[in-house]
Amino acid sequence: MRTAFFCTSLILSTLGPMTHIPAADQSKPSVNIFEKEDRLRIELNGELFTEYVFKGEDRYFPLFYPVLGPGEVPMTRRYPLEIVEGEDKDHIHHQSLWFAHSDVNGHSFWAVQTNKGKEPGKTVHRRFTEIKEGGNEGHFVAENDYLAADGTLVMSDTRTVRIHAPTTPLGPRILDITIAFRASNGLVTFGDEKDAGMAIRVASDLQVAKRTGKGNDTVPASGHLLNSEGVEGEATWGKRARWVDAYGEVAGEPVGVAIFDHPSNPRYPTYWHSRTYGLVTANVFGKHFFENLEDPKSGEMTIPAGDTLTFRWRFVFHRDDPATAGVEDLFRRFAEE
Repeated sequence: MRTAFFCTSLILSTLGPMTHIPAADQSKPSVNIFEKEDRLRIELNGELFTEYVFKGEDRYFPLFYPVLGPGEVPMTRRYPLEIVEGEDKDHIHHQSLWFAHSDVNGHSFWAVQTNKGKEPGKTVHRRFTEIKEGGNEGHFVAENDYLAADGTLVMSDTRTVRIHAPTTPLGPRILDITIAFRASNGLVTFGDEKDAGMAIRVASDLQVAKRTGKGNDTVPASGHLLNSEGVEGEATWGKRARWVDAYGEVAGEPVGVAIFDHPSNPRYPTYWHSRTYGLVTANVFGKHFFENLEDPKSGEMTIPAGDTLTFRWRFVFHRDDPATAGVEDLFRRFAEE
C-alpha cells in the first residue's frame, strides 16, 4: 500500500491546482516557484528542476523529488516514490534528496518503518515564512518540527533553500540548503550514527555497483565516486573531504552531482557516508563508525536548550566529469560566500 500511495500521489499532484508567484521573462535566467497544497514546483528557465514535497499521508520527512539535471536528466533514484524496472529496491527510506538523522535524543528520524521495535519519528512541515522567485536566483524558507512517535516535540529547524538558474542551456543547476537546528524543547543530542546527514540517493545509472538480489552481493556498474582529496569509489566511505561527486552517464548523457560541505559547518570537512550502491551523505556525526573508534559516543553533537546549530550544503548538478565541469573551482566560489 505504501508504494501505491506514492505513485498515486505523484500522479494526482501533477493534476492539482497550483498557485504561482508571477513568472519571470523566460528568455532570461529565471527561477519560478509554483506553490501547491503538498509541494513546491521549481522551474529553471521554464524547465522543471525539482519539487519540494513537504506533505503526504506517508511523508516522514520533506524531500526533493524529482531532481532533474542539465538537459532535464533524472539525477535521483525513483524508488520508492515511483516503481520502474531495473532499479535496486533496497532501503525504502532512501528517498531522492533529503536530510535525516537516526538518533536525535534517542528517536530515529531516518527510518520510515518500525525498526527493532521502535516506531520512527517524523519531520513535520509547519509553514513557509518566505517564497521568492527571481532572475538568477530564487529561494524559500520553511519551518519544521521533529516529532517523536508519541507526538513529543524533540527539536525544530528552519531551512533556507536557494536555487540558482543556469546561464546556459546545459549549465550547472545549483541547490543550496541551509538548515538551522533549534533546541526548541530542551537539550538536543545528535547521536553518533552512520545513518545521518544531508543525503542523496543518485540515479541507478550513477551507481558504482548494483545489487545482485542475493543478500548484499553487488556487481560493478557504470557510475563513479570521487572526493575532493582524489579518493575514488568504495574508498570514499568514511573519509573526510570537502566534496564528493557521483558521476557517469544517465540515459547516455554525461552528468554528475557534486555535494559541497561549507567551511563554516561544524567539524568541517565532513565525513562521507558514501555507498557504491548510490547513497551519498554528508555526515559529521558518525565518527566512531568512520574512524573505527571504541567509544560509541565520540561523534555525538549537542545543542543546549534554546540554542541553534547551523549547517550549509550545496548540490551542483552538472554535465561531464568533475574535472571537465570545474567542480573544484565551483567549490572554491561556494567556500568564499
